Amino acid sequence: MAVSISISVIITSLHLVAFVLAIGAESRRSTAKVVPDQYDESTYCVYDTDASTVYGLAAFGLLLISQMIVNGVTRCLCFGKGLVTGSCSTTCAIIFFIVSWLSFLGAEACLLAGSARNAYHTKYRGFFRQGDLSCATLRRGVFAAGAALTLLSLIGSILYYWAHSRADTGGWEKHQNEGVGMTSASYPQQQQTGEFEKA
Repeated sequence: MAVSISISVIITSLHLVAFVLAIGAESRRSTAKVVPDQYDESTYCVYDTDASTVYGLAAFGLLLISQMIVNGVTRCLCFGKGLVTGSCSTTCAIIFFIVSWLSFLGAEACLLAGSARNAYHTKYRGFFRQGDLSCATLRRGVFAAGAALTLLSLIGSILYYWAHSRADTGGWEKHQNEGVGMTSASYPQQQQTGEFEKA
């Protein structure tokens, strides 16, 4: 199987867009402040934006689509027609397959957990003079970790696709010297048969 430029471009584009969205989600994390209720002595949290949740979920979806394309083309390494055994390309394909999946799962976990946590809003939290409690917000660095793992997933996916394409036999294996051996084995028999007929 030859490397397809279009497949490589699609995989790279989806990963890069997911990376940009993850960076945007990190910079647009929800912030909150505690304000008093004008009708009673309770206080509540006011949040500014939920854009980070939307960016995180969009990055989650794009990364999932890219991973499905890679494993659909390569048939997830396990369901293909076969790879060349004992070659360096096969070893590299297995290694990058593992790297691709580990980084993909890590990135998806960060993006999904960050989006869910960012969407959680604390409402009425208490009354005055009961302590200074903070509103629930997403910690810094969750979406940044997802963005870093997205780049690692991009590298692993492209290298896995490249190595798998080089190691893919397409269902055919080369048997060296098989035809030569059959010819050399049959030639002496024909020569001996001709000598017996002359005799």
